[in-house]
Amino acid sequence: MKLKPNEKINVKAILEDLENYHPQRRGWVWREKKDIVIDGYSYKECSDSLKNYVALPAAARYFSNLDPQPNNTITTEIASGRFEDDIRRMRMAAWHGADHIMVIRTAGQSHFDGLIEGTPQGIGGVPITRKQVRAHRKACDMIEEEVGRAINYHSYISGVAGPEVAVMFAEEGVNGAHQDPQYNVLYRNVNMYRSFVDAGESKKLMAWADMAQIDGAHNANATAKDGWRVMPELIVQHGLNSIFSYKVGLKKENICLSTVPPSASPTPCLKLDLPYAVALRDFFDEYRMRAQMNTKYITSSSREATVTHVMNMLISRLTRADIQSTITPDEGRNVPWHMYNIEACDTAKQSLVGMDDLLSMVELRKDGYLPKQVRELKERAVLFLEEIIEAGGYFEAVEKGFFVDSGYYPQRNGDGIGRKQDGGVGAGTVFKRDEDYMAPVTAHFGNNNIAQYGLKETDCPSTLIDGCTLEKPEKIVFIDELDEEDNVNRRMEETDKFRNTNLVKPEVEWLADGVVQVEIFLPLDQRTAEFAAIEFAKKMNLTDPEVIHSEVMHPSEGTRIQLKGKVDFFINTDDLVIPEKPEVLSDDEIRAFVDEHPFKIVAATVGEDEHSVGLKEVIDIKHGGIEKFGMEVEYLGTSVPCEKLVDAAIELNADVILASTIISHDDIHYKNMKKLHDLAVEKGIREKVIICAGGTQVTPEIAREQGMDEGFGKYDRGVNVATFFVKRKKEMLGKK
Repeated sequence: MKLKPNEKINVKAILEDLENYHPQRRGWVWREKKDIVIDGYSYKECSDSLKNYVALPAAARYFSNLDPQPNNTITTEIASGRFEDDIRRMRMAAWHGADHIMVIRTAGQSHFDGLIEGTPQGIGGVPITRKQVRAHRKACDMIEEEVGRAINYHSYISGVAGPEVAVMFAEEGVNGAHQDPQYNVLYRNVNMYRSFVDAGESKKLMAWADMAQIDGAHNANATAKDGWRVMPELIVQHGLNSIFSYKVGLKKENICLSTVPPSASPTPCLKLDLPYAVALRDFFDEYRMRAQMNTKYITSSSREATVTHVMNMLISRLTRADIQSTITPDEGRNVPWHMYNIEACDTAKQSLVGMDDLLSMVELRKDGYLPKQVRELKERAVLFLEEIIEAGGYFEAVEKGFFVDSGYYPQRNGDGIGRKQDGGVGAGTVFKRDEDYMAPVTAHFGNNNIAQYGLKETDCPSTLIDGCTLEKPEKIVFIDELDEEDNVNRRMEETDKFRNTNLVKPEVEWLADGVVQVEIFLPLDQRTAEFAAIEFAKKMNLTDPEVIHSEVMHPSEGTRIQLKGKVDFFINTDDLVIPEKPEVLSDDEIRAFVDEHPFKIVAATVGEDEHSVGLKEVIDIKHGGIEKFGMEVEYLGTSVPCEKLVDAAIELNADVILASTIISHDDIHYKNMKKLHDLAVEKGIREKVIICAGGTQVTPEIAREQGMDEGFGKYDRGVNVATFFVKRKKEMLGKK
């Protein structure tokens, strides 16, 4: 199935014949850094542009729809709980520059002791199953062709079922995964011995499949009381997992350190975070860096999260991060929504491209605070590692509570995570292999006596069984749905009437979930405003209303409220009355007419309105305004009385009056437009002159109702305005 930009992805078709589908490729693909010139702009840290994409709003409006792609891999994290709806989100994200689709596992799956089968609905993420992974990889294969770039698909290898999951990932073409035995030990209480043995097997499989690996060290600064205090420990954790992974067989260029900045504004976060990032890059220059936000400090404010994200990306550019993760700005208030996944991708793309070639313009200081702090962090990390060795090694250190202690090493506050070597999940389940142990599989960690069957050390053990499932995917046993009620087919039945039909409900997470977001300002204190907002939502006939963000503007003067609720109705797009998109004449057509019929235009922002930017963009030649077509414009300025504008048109014998009216309170924009019309009638020029108005709250319908020939909104440009002038003038002259 080939995707078409003007058609929705057919999820049902993706789910068909999955038992016979196998990935088109395996292995991680990095973007290639290039020097590129796009539309006259030079870039040094970019990669190939996409075949199909959605450009940033400003690019679409002002910069010829150009879409430079940074050299950094961009991550989007998917966690809706319904993998069938995630497929659509993956496609949207890819069009906005994401090439690392990270599917968050459902809460608690790392505690399962085997693979899940079927496709149940998840909580806090997607249940990772073979069917789900295969469907997602199949979708990614199609999306790759559509956007013209490799899409890396990613999930998690942890918990006591880690090796089983790793096998499935290698079979199904998963391109990257989190794998860190320390994560299992510290945060999932998996037995230390079991965790490291399992990790060896898992990493061996990842190496065979050429997967990228991300570690879990960042969980320490997301867990500790003060994240910045665990920086020396973080460095040690990175080092332990990196060298373990390399020794097992992973390529250094596919080993990624999860570099989460330990702090956030309003602390002096750059003074804390930048030295840490520089120290990591110095210590681990042969490895990759995966930068993400520290979710510990995310609140329900999407603005605050976005600013934090951008500040983090400054560090990414300064320290050459390879993967830029995009924690969504709504992370602190709900499971991420479609629009916020996309918004985060756009924020990353815009920021990284905007900071292109930053290190050619600024330099990290070689003296003073920064190098001093970097050296101190390195020294603390080395001393921490030496103490681990002196204590008897990693296992002993964990048992003594060395890790995730809130003290800034060498200080210890005694609140670290302690685990017993003989305790935890899976304790007592590790056994030494017999000398004649043999497994006829391709990728295997540890002792595997194949010599007893006449094979050399360099031979592949699976030749004894004519290939294992890694080489012969047809040997894989595909298990479909097991639960008659909780499965993808049943869920899709419930929303079937909204699939590939003209029936539409709003959605934020799942097809036809009916969720909408409403923003309200109330002149109340915060707590009162929150409860008042719920009542307003009920009167709007929203069901299940919930405040997702409230922010004090002033303790007594007002509060900003964002809330969500559901609508229980849908619309049929067949019933919509959609006017034809206005025709825009070519530049040559407009110029030819203006050469023959010169235009004189008087323009101003009317009333007591000082906003002039929009009007000047419509007028000025540098913005592609009407001046470029040879139209003569007399600009009168801002806060011009309507009377003065009409009188000027009479004095100059103008063909057009062009008014800008931005302010809309008390419906003043309505009143200004009507006043212009009435004055022109009163002074006897209405039939001789074209009168138009524009503004952010102006629509053609509103303008015409108030007596204007036409109205222009916030998305109209000079060419739209000029086109109308020409067409209207032709009508007045009796020309076709």
